[in-house]
Amino acid sequence: MHKVEDLKIWQKSMKLTKAVYMLTSQLPSDEKYGLGSQIKRSSISIPSNIAEGAGRNSNKEFKYFLSIANGSAYELQTQLLLLTELNLINKDKVQPNIESCIEIQKMIYVFQTKI
Repeated sequence: MHKVEDLKIWQKSMKLTKAVYMLTSQLPSDEKYGLGSQIKRSSISIPSNIAEGAGRNSNKEFKYFLSIANGSAYELQTQLLLLTELNLINKDKVQPNIESCIEIQKMIYVFQTKI
């Protein structure tokens, strides 16, 4: 088992989730319960799955939950790109979150290879 609060990957994904919540608060009201809700769920899934894996009894299980977190990171990246493609939020506001997503994806991959 790993102490989740000490994992940089978890810390960064928590930070991204907070940023995503702030970003989605800027969505038009007709999108807050559609795409906005889905974006929030994807972002929450990343640190949640890292935490669940960290609490498991084996590295094999931890890797499994890291792969789920990675899938959620790719899902979130796609949804953030949709925000700009649909002209719902300015690309300059979305791009830092996309970059964080990509950084987390890379961190997950490296972490999986080390455990």
